[in-house]
Amino acid sequence: MSAILATRVGQRFGNRWVLRQCSFTVPAGRVVGLVGPNGAGKTTLLRVLAGLLRPTEGAVRLSGRDPAGAEGLATVAFLAQSKPLYPRFTVDDAVRFCRELNPRFDEPFTRDRLDRLEIPAAQRIGRLSGGQRAQVALTLALAKRADVILLDEPMADLDPLGRSDVMRDLMAVAAERGLTVVLSSHVLADLEDSCDHLVMVHRGRIQLAGDVDDLRAAHLAVDGLREHAAALARHDVVAEGGAGRQATALLRLNGRFVDPRWATRAPSLEEIVLAYLRNPDAATLPGPELVSS
Repeated sequence: MSAILATRVGQRFGNRWVLRQCSFTVPAGRVVGLVGPNGAGKTTLLRVLAGLLRPTEGAVRLSGRDPAGAEGLATVAFLAQSKPLYPRFTVDDAVRFCRELNPRFDEPFTRDRLDRLEIPAAQRIGRLSGGQRAQVALTLALAKRADVILLDEPMADLDPLGRSDVMRDLMAVAAERGLTVVLSSHVLADLEDSCDHLVMVHRGRIQLAGDVDDLRAAHLAVDGLREHAAALARHDVVAEGGAGRQATALLRLNGRFVDPRWATRAPSLEEIVLAYLRNPDAATLPGPELVSS
């Protein structure tokens, strides 16, 4: 059973569609990078996956359950970009509050992690630094012991060292528990080294979705002369550049590319994402057949 199954999901606010026909599947245990430009619909999609919004059309299942239903509540933990914590609560108050609301709440894990981060239990949330509040919010989300963790820009308030520490801890917990993590971020470098699955939202639709290794294998970066551009014709050119006679391109392959006049290399995840961001009309990659459950 897939950890996440979205089938033709659409979300409308008034007369404006924010998401349309979004279909993708995520196997259990993946760390997913959710990317896209501002206004693409990433946060709305996360709120639908978390069960905070009922989709206008289509359906979402997390581990086979409706995340908005009673059984689905324990399946998912969602950390919004605003890190919503009661500022007048102490850190200890926040821990006890979450313990009362969540029957699977892991209090020993919570207190051990906050101790290691040297965040005082008696300190009010409103007096913590932005980085400390982010760490408290992330700790509480992980302590819910949900199957799927949804994180909307979780490291926006952290300095480079804090970002590194959060990613290390997040990857360790995900591996230990077999969690499925969906991580929305504008910092592609964070995703390159940590994510093994990608979902890209553009103009409210899914433009790319799949395992990172598969997406990289489906694309090729090439360098050559413009006069030999006819060799690229049987493949989909996602992006092109160069100057004068020199040409570069990112191809979505249709079969093998064999032409000694072109230098080739495997593109990075960042190159693929940026190419599609610059070319929103590039057709989506065909994904696996989706079966609702």
